[in-house]
Amino acid sequence: MMLHWRLSIAVSVMQMYIRPDTNTMALFIRLFLGMKYGVVTEVGSNVTQFKVGDHVGVGTYVNSCKDCERCSNFLEVHCKKVVFTFNGIDYDGTITKGGYSSLIVVHERYCFKIPDGYPLEFAAPLLCAGITVYKPMMHHKMNQPGKSLGVVGLGGLGHMAVKFGKAFGLNVTVFSTSESKWDEAINILGAEKFVLSSDTQQMQEMESKLDFIVDTAAGDHPLDPYLNMLDVHGIMVLVGFPSEIKLSPISLSIGARNLAGSVTGGTKDIQSMLEYCAAHKIYPKIEVIKINYINEALERMIKNDVKYRFVIDIENSLK
Repeated sequence: MMLHWRLSIAVSVMQMYIRPDTNTMALFIRLFLGMKYGVVTEVGSNVTQFKVGDHVGVGTYVNSCKDCERCSNFLEVHCKKVVFTFNGIDYDGTITKGGYSSLIVVHERYCFKIPDGYPLEFAAPLLCAGITVYKPMMHHKMNQPGKSLGVVGLGGLGHMAVKFGKAFGLNVTVFSTSESKWDEAINILGAEKFVLSSDTQQMQEMESKLDFIVDTAAGDHPLDPYLNMLDVHGIMVLVGFPSEIKLSPISLSIGARNLAGSVTGGTKDIQSMLEYCAAHKIYPKIEVIKINYINEALERMIKNDVKYRFVIDIENSLK
């Protein structure tokens, strides 16, 4: 039941969590090089879902117990014995190493078929940024045309939330601390409205105007102003990782608002998202690089000088 495949083109999404010292930064760089795409070169005798030549991808986890209730419901990422693609310990004791490789062996359950015609380099970020926002948007039924969506933060996650929101027929408002992102949000991604989150008047004018909010911001920020923008029974989902959350309970009680969290999705969610993106021509914004450019790429990431994901072309880097 194992799948053996060759990384074929743009295969590894590069993310980074900045820490003050260089050593810690290097550890985190390795940690998050996980999402990979390529071409199947060998299959085991019991593999039924894939064949040699298929375009496939591997996401943020590569194993789970397969027997618990969560695995039975295809919520493998929440399995208590899930094995992550990077810096995890697999069931045979090996340490998973993420996306720095030209070959990988993966159980077919955790491998995903890339729809015909969908470019591999664009598929790579979907297994992290894409599914991170797609899963909660579908789970909380945000795919209702005519409803209103707020997206907090316009980075790798945020721009995908905007793209899905537009595909779902939502009226999208982008919130950002950077006024320079107005043009990207409105003219390129097609959001209906842009709000500068540091402008108190603009924020207050949004009170009770939104049905849904997807908060992608990683830094600490107040939640009450955003919760107050939700209409009755509105839902706000956190997909970023601030160090702490502070809010007034009344922000939830008034209007019976809901606050939820989410990470990535289960295997069925991921395959569904890939097929949806192919059918609706949804492509993340990327920059393809070779591995010898990684130091420059890291410097650019520190300066927020990337829109919105670097994708490393492993195969051509190793020639």
